[in-house]
Amino acid sequence: MMNTTLSFISLPQGGEMVLIFIVILLLFGAKKLPQLARGVGKSMGEFKRAREEFEHEITRAEHEEVNKTEKPTEKKKIEDDEEA
Repeated sequence: MMNTTLSFISLPQGGEMVLIFIVILLLFGAKKLPQLARGVGKSMGEFKRAREEFEHEITRAEHEEVNKTEKPTEKKKIEDDEEA
């Protein structure tokens, strides 16, 4: 239901982007704009690093879980070979 509710909302394009840029320029001024852009860029970089670290931890945890479930089978096979 949420997808159908938000389906009419789209990303700003062309003229809308220019209007947004002008409003930001008026609000923050020409001197603050580069500083603001740097801050946004740093925030995006930190977010990307955090997301990649989170994905890495999830992948590592999945591999550990798979290894834990495989070890008893391998151990039993070794014990069976020793008994024979």
